[in-house]
Amino acid sequence: MSARADQTGLTVRQQDKGGVTLREVARAANVSMITVSRAINNPQQVSPLTLEKVNAAIQALGYVPNLMAGGLRSARSYLVMALVPTITGSLFGGMLQALTESLEAKGYQLMVGQIGYEQADEKSREDALLRAIIGRRPDGIVLTGIMHSAQGRQLLKSSGIPVVETWDSTPTPIDMLLSLSHDAIGRAVCDYLHAAGKTRCAILSGDDERAQRRAEGYRMRARELGLPAPLVHLVPAPTTHADGRAGLAAILAQDPAIQAVFCTSDMMAIGVITEASARGLSLPDQLAVMGFGDTGIAASMTPSLTTVRVDGAAIGATAAEMIAARATGHAPAQAVVDIGFTIVRRDSA
Repeated sequence: MSARADQTGLTVRQQDKGGVTLREVARAANVSMITVSRAINNPQQVSPLTLEKVNAAIQALGYVPNLMAGGLRSARSYLVMALVPTITGSLFGGMLQALTESLEAKGYQLMVGQIGYEQADEKSREDALLRAIIGRRPDGIVLTGIMHSAQGRQLLKSSGIPVVETWDSTPTPIDMLLSLSHDAIGRAVCDYLHAAGKTRCAILSGDDERAQRRAEGYRMRARELGLPAPLVHLVPAPTTHADGRAGLAAILAQDPAIQAVFCTSDMMAIGVITEASARGLSLPDQLAVMGFGDTGIAASMTPSLTTVRVDGAAIGATAAEMIAARATGHAPAQAVVDIGFTIVRRDSA
């Protein structure tokens, strides 16, 4: 255990295990534990100066009150929380299903929360949701993507709760990481289309950070190969079938000679195929289409969709193993695992 001083002069405790305690907040604020409890539960009973000191200590330490305490400090909740950008799409369904089944086999229950796609107005909602979750002391938290919010990272680190970040990559994981390089995906798709003779390409991308990194990876690889810069069209996330149809119409209006479209979601890619069919375009000869996610319909539609597959079931099962190990005081076999991806070749490209 080590300590550092933050801008307020308070000492911030850093630790590998265990959450920040009420006693540590009281010590940092130089008040009693009873005063801290009153400041949290009945702030009107505390003087403004004392309340300011307690709140400063809480903020500096990243303390979240344990709503499940009730005198049972050592009790485990056997509850795991998973946070996903959206619950309406199918991209994260395989992960959640495997996570649910794997956790149930170990005696845990899963709850799911929706955090949106990283727009600025959703950051405060994400932090508020984290506080509510941490306050109930689940035995683990599974994040879709990595935590960028400084406050969110501090809350999670200070909580002592096992955390698995998934579907993304970072050199500084909060705890455990199931890593996926979106830059590498974009580069691999560019190589695939280039090998198929498609040099005049477009990218239809959601405006969320991970999708844009796939687009950027594609752009960088195209530059390295000496290809024309791809035309990029952004749409708000989460993306839909209708976005795919409208997106292709917009792309063809800008450049009717486009030979291929890489969509950062399968639903958009399916929309592109629908619009291409309505326009009488032959796939993949006149227009190649690639997606991301390998949704259930991708293999059975006509033409079948060439796409990038990420093994969501493996993510869910591995995350469950990591959480169960950490929750029982053991280290996981690996704290960082590269989950990788596969390009699935079908009829559309």
